[in-house]
Amino acid sequence: MRSLREGILDGSGVCGEEPGRLGKLGASRWSSLSIKSIFRGLRHLVFPKANADGPPKPLRPTAYLDGLRGFAAFLVYIHHNQLWSHGSVSLRNNAIFENAFGWENEFHFATFYGIRNFFTGGHIAVAIFYVISGYVLSLKPLSLLQAGEHLKLGDNLASAFFRRWFRLYIPLIVTCFVFATSWHVFGYWNFAVQAKSTYLEELWNLYVEFKNFSFIFKEGAWVWVSYNPHLWSIPLEMRGSIVIFTACLALSRATTKARLLCQVALAFYFLYIVDAFYCALFITGMLQCDLDLLARREGGYFPGFLRRLERYKTFIYYHLFILSMYLAGVPSSTAKLEDLRANPGWYWLSYLKPQAVLDPKWFYLFIASNLLVACIPRMGWLKRFFESRFCQYLGRISFSLYLVHGPILNVVGDRLYHAVGWVRTAASDHPEKMEAWSNKFPLPMGGPLGLEPAFLLPQLILLPLTFWVADVVTRMVDEPTVKFSAWMYKRVQGGGQPESKPVDNVALLRLA
Repeated sequence: MRSLREGILDGSGVCGEEPGRLGKLGASRWSSLSIKSIFRGLRHLVFPKANADGPPKPLRPTAYLDGLRGFAAFLVYIHHNQLWSHGSVSLRNNAIFENAFGWENEFHFATFYGIRNFFTGGHIAVAIFYVISGYVLSLKPLSLLQAGEHLKLGDNLASAFFRRWFRLYIPLIVTCFVFATSWHVFGYWNFAVQAKSTYLEELWNLYVEFKNFSFIFKEGAWVWVSYNPHLWSIPLEMRGSIVIFTACLALSRATTKARLLCQVALAFYFLYIVDAFYCALFITGMLQCDLDLLARREGGYFPGFLRRLERYKTFIYYHLFILSMYLAGVPSSTAKLEDLRANPGWYWLSYLKPQAVLDPKWFYLFIASNLLVACIPRMGWLKRFFESRFCQYLGRISFSLYLVHGPILNVVGDRLYHAVGWVRTAASDHPEKMEAWSNKFPLPMGGPLGLEPAFLLPQLILLPLTFWVADVVTRMVDEPTVKFSAWMYKRVQGGGQPESKPVDNVALLRLA
């Protein structure tokens, strides 16, 4: 008797059925299954995965960091939308957003101390990204290091180092490629990028920009990707990752006390000696991780002065949290020190800036981000907020949200904001290109700065659209990239098979 598989393939009968009849039934059944598979695939593409399919997974000890990273990505989205819309009417609006409460007698709720972080918190969000990356990238290596598993430490660092470039740059390549292709397919104009005359010329330009952008050791002026300028932080992320992997390896044989002191010295070097604030943020993230792991170990070394302060931790961390929220609102309209001093509440603080830091805001954001990451796990209500389902969802799509919110803002957001009344007036912005959209559905622009109906109502379309695209990119690009990089590393290891030992030529000569 032929197998069922053979019967379906050649259309012959099985179990005494008539060949022609079974062939028709099999064909119809396969057709039905194919249609169902197609619709199931489309459903998974269009709609996010449901969390109700099974019991909720227990949260990891560092789940609050995932939620914080996701919320920080959301702040970047808000920041860019606020500046995009309000800057279309008057660049002074953006200057008000980017300066302190009371700057040039401008008093707005959106610029009040601490509140400003929720309107233009994109800068503190990037600093938080780097601290979290330093913490997470060093978590496994430091755990192995403290346990004395030096062989496993080497394996872990080799794997993480190999996979890091793919993890960061493949989603960037895909999203920029889709964005560059879209206006050649659909024939629309966008404000951010001037389309090339042919599609092949567009692809060549993207290739040239990306190859220079992705080479992190390139000398000379900093290179941007014109297709998504918001991705300027990715090469710095790669540099900081290399710093973490190198530091873990270099300090793997050091004593605990020496390792902690070296991390402090590295942070001081990157911040006070050279202008490498992002490296300092990565290293202090590693330092926080090291201290957290040491605090959980019994009988090991832990700085005594921190133990003595433990009884006052509630009082200390609440005050540090308030300080972090204040410093996170550092004026960032320009990089000039005199402009910082002109802002109310920042004159005396400006004298703390190290000579090496060219852009003053990064010094204060360095302090603010580290204090914030340290305070969250010690403040129960704040930790629970970042462990909430909403923040965990933001954490899952955070990288994709960071990648796609700019192109969506350029394509959809620009048209929506024009339609409700945020019309660009500068000649360089090509107002004739958006003439069909300008003031199509004008909305009121009165009310508190940043909370106008003309800004909030477009979010009913723009925000869900951005979240949906970010979710799709997470499932179709980001998560497969993680699996691909792990597969690639396994393949270069010989598919997981041990490599045959080389022939000992010296021993063969002795036998001869």
